Amino acid sequence: MAYIIKRYSNRKLYDTQESRYVTLEELEEMIRAGKEIRVTDAGTGEDLTSVTLAQILLENERAHRATLPTGLLHQLIKHGEAWQDFVQRSLRTSLEGIITSQRDADRVFREWASKAGWLPSKEREPEARKGREEKTKAESLREEVATLKEKLRAVERRIPRKRKK
Repeated sequence: MAYIIKRYSNRKLYDTQESRYVTLEELEEMIRAGKEIRVTDAGTGEDLTSVTLAQILLENERAHRATLPTGLLHQLIKHGEAWQDFVQRSLRTSLEGIITSQRDADRVFREWASKAGWLPSKEREPEARKGREEKTKAESLREEVATLKEKLRAVERRIPRKRKK
C-alpha cells in the first residue's frame, strides 16, 4: 500500500499515515527503505507523485550526490514526452528484469544453502515436510499395491475352484 503524502499550497508535505510533516529527504529515505509513496495535492487531489520524485532527483543533483548526464537531460527536454515515455518504458523493463533476476538468484541460493545444510532448521522445515509427505505418499502407495496383490492372489485361488465346479 502506498504511503499517502499530501502537499499543501505552502509546499509542505504531510504524511497521512504518521500524521506529521515530512521533508523531501525523508521521502527519499522512505523510498530507499522500500516504501511506495503517492503525493497528492491537498486541495484538488491531483497526483503530484512524478513532480515530487523529480524534485527529489533535482535536489540530489544540486547537492552533487547523483549526477545525471547533461546529454540525457538535453535529450529529455529536446524530444519531450516521446523521449520521456521511451526512457520510462526502458527503465521499467530494466528494473523488472533486475527484480526477477534477484528473486531467481535468491531462490537458487536458498536451495543450494539448504542442501549444504547452512540454513537454520526453520527455513529447511518446508523442504523436510515435503520430503516426509513424499515418503508418506510412497508408503501409502506401497501398502495399496500390497493390498491389491493380496486381493489378486485371493481371486486367482478362487478361479481353479470355480473351474472344478
